Amino acid sequence: MSDDQDNGQDTGRALPERGLPAERVLGDVKALRAGDRPTHGGRLFAYVYDPAVPGLDELAAAAHAGSAHVNGLDPTAFPSLLAMENALVGAAARLLGGGPGTNAPDVVGSVTSGGTESLILAVKAARDARPDVAAPRIAVPVTAHAAFAKAAHYLRVALDPVPVDPVTLRPSAAAVAAAIGPDTVLVACSAPSYAHGVVDPVAEIAAVAAGAGVRCHVDACFGGWTLPWLRRLGEPVPPFDFAVAGVTSISVDLHKYAYAPKGVSVLLHRTPALRAPQFFAYAGWPGYTMVNPVIASTRSGGPIAAAYATLRHLGEDGYLRLAAATRDAVAGLADAVRGTHGLRLLAEPESTVVCFTSTDPTLDLFVLVDELTARGWHTQPQLSYGDLPASVHLTVTAAVAPRVAEFGPDLADAAAAARAAGPVELPAGLTALAATLTPDALTPELVAGLAAALGLGAAVADPGAAAAGGGAGSGPGGAESGPGGGFAPDATVNALLDAAPPALRERLLVEFVGLLQRPTY
Repeated sequence: MSDDQDNGQDTGRALPERGLPAERVLGDVKALRAGDRPTHGGRLFAYVYDPAVPGLDELAAAAHAGSAHVNGLDPTAFPSLLAMENALVGAAARLLGGGPGTNAPDVVGSVTSGGTESLILAVKAARDARPDVAAPRIAVPVTAHAAFAKAAHYLRVALDPVPVDPVTLRPSAAAVAAAIGPDTVLVACSAPSYAHGVVDPVAEIAAVAAGAGVRCHVDACFGGWTLPWLRRLGEPVPPFDFAVAGVTSISVDLHKYAYAPKGVSVLLHRTPALRAPQFFAYAGWPGYTMVNPVIASTRSGGPIAAAYATLRHLGEDGYLRLAAATRDAVAGLADAVRGTHGLRLLAEPESTVVCFTSTDPTLDLFVLVDELTARGWHTQPQLSYGDLPASVHLTVTAAVAPRVAEFGPDLADAAAAARAAGPVELPAGLTALAATLTPDALTPELVAGLAAALGLGAAVADPGAAAAGGGAGSGPGGAESGPGGGFAPDATVNALLDAAPPALRERLLVEFVGLLQRPTY
């Protein structure tokens, strides 16, 4: 009699009537993981960061396991975790122009769970430092990470978007200056922007912010751990870190190009006084006095220990080698795009991103993404926004380097196939509906009808089964998971989202992803 029969229930239940043997549980997890995209091998250009260093996964996993039950809530109870956090902050500060002997000798910081938390805390610190401002605002380029919008939403801070030049993809200092008002508490810039991989003019923007008496945060979550190594390799990296006088805080993710496991980020402030408003303290209850430097109270020491082990194992020489391999991979992928008829780079690569668009009306980028997926390349489609066209984003890591020679022929083949297939044709009337429908008009019945029209009926009827049965696609609008999978062409979903205004895109994606996230009973 099988374990399933013995328990009288499906394998997928998280809480069986009788516990299962460890090997069976691990087998179930492995079976579920089989439907995921590959996290190693250099064919996934988003979400994961793979250095292809033998033994690094095992080292990080062992360090994680050894500290998984350590709680960061009280650093005095677990001094090992405090020591590792301080070491990670010191490494990040030193890499980004701070520490003894620099123009920012008093840099302090905190380890967070990821870039989004780091950005939320940067906004919180800026907001709480100005209690005199009743309605605080932040000035953020439209190309800045969406986590700034999330922070503004969570913290009830107004978001003032700063336009970017459609050619350079960067905001000008003048545009930032125009966005700063008496209630502005923070100005943000990117090093680089995630979507296009270009570094904003940080020095000019920081000078404008400093002149207005406003904090300036550099979101280097994506590039902060790679731009310094590229500079050491002789690449012309513009100033972006604490060497720039007006920069007051910087965020850098260690689970990106420091190649630590998810999720570890570092938020740095130029001085302790600038960091102070980031803390939350509360003594107005009979329990322990709560003091938190970050959003979470209880924090597992696992990710921090894994990051600490990763940095110590790779060392500066290791990161320099990985940056060189990544730089060469970026150059090779960019050449492949340049050599493919109908495609052009949106920007000349200056970090670890290759971003391209279509110049041929018969070459639909979303169809191209599906064709690349069919050939084993998992890319990230990006929808059009204002004057910026739809594009395809490639996050390049060191693991991609051995695969570069394979990508060019596959890209050319996929482009030819996409051109032969022709652009996506949405069902009659759907494009007009997307252009005129308001988010408030979306009813469950209308969403179900849209899903059926797009071939997502399986998701509506049984989202769990539909999601488990697919997984080959690239996800709608670049979402980490989406209704595309194996039961509808992702190009169709992306075409609908691209035809919709941003507010409607948001609501459609919420509703579509909501079809997938239902309990398994």
